[in-house]
Amino acid sequence: MSHLASARPRPCVAIAGASGRVGAALIASLAADPVDLVALTRKPDPARFPAAVTQRAVDFDTPATLAAALDGADRLFLAQGTSPRQVENEIALIDAAVAAGVKHIVKLSAFGTPLQLHPFDWHTRIEAHLATRDIGYTLLRPSTFNDFLLRAAPEIAKGNWGGAAGNGVVNLVDTRDVADSARVALLDPDSSDWQRAFHLTGPRAWSMPQVAAELSRLLGRTVGYEQRSAEDQRARLVAAGLPDFAAGVRVGLERAFYESALQETTSTVQLLTGHAPRTLTAWLEENLALFR
Repeated sequence: MSHLASARPRPCVAIAGASGRVGAALIASLAADPVDLVALTRKPDPARFPAAVTQRAVDFDTPATLAAALDGADRLFLAQGTSPRQVENEIALIDAAVAAGVKHIVKLSAFGTPLQLHPFDWHTRIEAHLATRDIGYTLLRPSTFNDFLLRAAPEIAKGNWGGAAGNGVVNLVDTRDVADSARVALLDPDSSDWQRAFHLTGPRAWSMPQVAAELSRLLGRTVGYEQRSAEDQRARLVAAGLPDFAAGVRVGLERAFYESALQETTSTVQLLTGHAPRTLTAWLEENLALFR
């Protein structure tokens, strides 16, 4: 960022969820910036991150490890995988960050929906707790990621794709656009006084039948989308080996698609990063081999 003063000391950015999709993309995005990077991870592994990234172990059952892992950090990127402990774990990290003197937290959150679904309601609870703490924060609320389609790749390759999304539309966003937005918030020297929320989306909304039509064009063969009930879709996911909890979360997302609850289109990625959001078509082209 050109407006960062060269005389400022190098900030230390801690990344919780560094091995996740957004966390990994964020580390790559920050690699050339004048910052010290600390990956917070349950299982440190020298082969997992670039050599310049410091790794610190965290154990949510041992709160002292959270404080130690955040020692010296100026900024925290907060993202935990969806799980029944997400609320408990993220709140614990928020409180540890405040105690450690972290100046700003960038939390990966999610769009709110009119539906009572996990993990949307969990993010609302975490956001509410963060708002009570004396710390600067940025809430990044992306729509569902393009990566949602990766789970369907084997079905698409076999020609039997389907789900419970109906003809509802959803605006899918590229993981890298979310990471780029997080980078801006983490590096801004004035963000210690922020209490902001940004909705991040791709450039347009798609229905799953429209995605199937786009895949048909790119693959040169017909890709269909079979409409299923929520019960049928959940049973199929479990039968395919997805844990019951994860199957429930996925079907919940498809219900949000069905209701077009995530169809909003924003210009926030462009405003924050200076570049247009990546298109779903471009992402499909990059990953087309997975769908053949």
